Parts: sequence; structure tokens; C-alpha cells
Amino acid sequence: MSRLRVEQTLGFAQLQDGGRFGVRHLGVTQGGALDWIAQHWANWLLGNPLDACVLEIPLGGLTLTAEADGWLALTGADLAATLDQQPLAPWQAFTIRRGQVLRFNTPQSGVRGYLAAAGGFQAPAVLGAVATVMREGLGGLQGDGSALKVADQLSYDSRSVSPRQMPVAAIPDYTAEVRLQLLLGAQGNQFSGASLFALFNQPWTLDQRADRMGMRLTGPALRYQGAPLISEGIPLGAVQVPPDGQPIVLLNDRQTIGGYPRLGALTPASLARLAQCAPGQRLRLQPISQQQARQEHLALLANWES
Repeated sequence: MSRLRVEQTLGFAQLQDGGRFGVRHLGVTQGGALDWIAQHWANWLLGNPLDACVLEIPLGGLTLTAEADGWLALTGADLAATLDQQPLAPWQAFTIRRGQVLRFNTPQSGVRGYLAAAGGFQAPAVLGAVATVMREGLGGLQGDGSALKVADQLSYDSRSVSPRQMPVAAIPDYTAEVRLQLLLGAQGNQFSGASLFALFNQPWTLDQRADRMGMRLTGPALRYQGAPLISEGIPLGAVQVPPDGQPIVLLNDRQTIGGYPRLGALTPASLARLAQCAPGQRLRLQPISQQQARQEHLALLANWES
């Protein structure tokens, strides 16, 4: 058994897997890695199941010490990581030796880094998943929904690994212009024509009010013209518009039902890209058809079939 000991943390790093399903009728949300693409690649590099438990590291500020030799993989944001003070680039698998210090610093590009371990990090499953949801007190290392704390120990398999090489073409550029694809639906046709035009033809800014539950966009006020709604189920990526007209993209830790009108939902790939955006970042929205969204998602999933 290999272990990493937490020496320093900002209090944001937490264990995430593929999420918690089959319990939303109980009011329990999904959880899981926000940038599921980076999570998949981190696990793929080590030959793990794609949804195996990883460490999601927002904004850096985390220091780990190895208590045994092991295999790890790092993807997602460039957090200026170092291994024994030597630079460690993301999007690769690597070995760590007992006593070595792994440190994550200020983000250079992107927001969330993902650290995978051989076989996945080990923690008790709660309602079928390890996914940490702090608001609900579920999942994580202790099963109580808490983020990692100093002196916590992360256990994983000490087995040997045949690491894979990351396809260069699959490494995202987090400095590029952000364009998110929106599948119109729900109450989308009940917004004014001027609002729908502004939605896709004016830039949006990611507000400071952004967390794992949802991210608010600021820009032109969108006007809903339909009748009041009864609360209904909220899917991942739903774009709600409250009375102030500023849309909110609902993420993995979202509430299970809501009564604000919805424009539709972002595609899964767009949600992963949004997870790497920092407050103040500008972005644009693009419409996409259901057929095109499905084709692009299937093409993305094909990356991990081999």
C-alpha cells in the first residue's frame, strides 16, 4: 500500500470520482469531478477505470509527502507543480519515491488540477460513490463530505504500472478563447428574441459567484416571457435564468430541483472547459443541435476506447 500525507492545503482539495447516481429522488446531488475530461485522462494514463477516485485540486496551495513509492498521474490545470522542487508538468504519469515532496502552487493556466494514483485513491463509498459534496456532508476521505486536511493520508495501490503517453493533440489549451456549446431546450423558446440574440452574440464574464454548485455569468440581462414555473428536476449543465436576467450554469453539486426558467444545458465537453475558467474570464456561448452534440460527445468518448 502506498500513501501520500497532506502537509499543507488551502482547504479546497477533495476526492472526486465519477459521481453519485440513483439518489436524486432523495434530494441527493451528483458530485464528481468538474473537469471530467481531465479526470478521465489522469486515470487513463495509469490504466485505471476512467471514473476512479482522483484528487481535484482547485487553485493549488497543496503540499503532499510520499510515505511510500508509487505511481501517480497529473492532468488539468498547470498548477506550477514541483516534485522535490523540480518542475513537474501536467498531462503525464510519473513515479514518486518515499520522502519526496509534491507541491502545487499558483495556477499558470486553468483552475483545477487532477491527481490520479495507481488503482485510484481509496476511501469509503457513501451511497455508491466517494464523490465529496461538502454541502451534503457526503463522501470524501472520511465519508463526511470534508475537504482534505493537514495530516490526512491518501492510500492507493502500490502495484507496478505500465504508464501511457498522453496524445499531444488531446491536451487542451486553457489560454485559448472560451466558447461553450449550449443545447437550447426547456423554456428556451419563452425568452425574448432580443435576449436570444444577445445570448449568442455578446460576450459573457464569469462572475465571482462561482463554485461547484454553479457558476454565474454576467452580461446582457435576459428576459423571460413565459408563465411562472413549478419546480422541476435540474440536469447537469442546466442554464437557469433568475429574475435579474443573469444566467447560472448549474454544476455537479447543484440542487436537485428548481423553479427558475432554463435556456437549456451546456454540453458535457463545455462543462469540463468551464471548470477550468477563473472568475473574471470572458467567454462566448454557441448554439448546438442535439444531433451534433451527440456526435461530438461520442467522438470524445472514443478517445478512451483503446
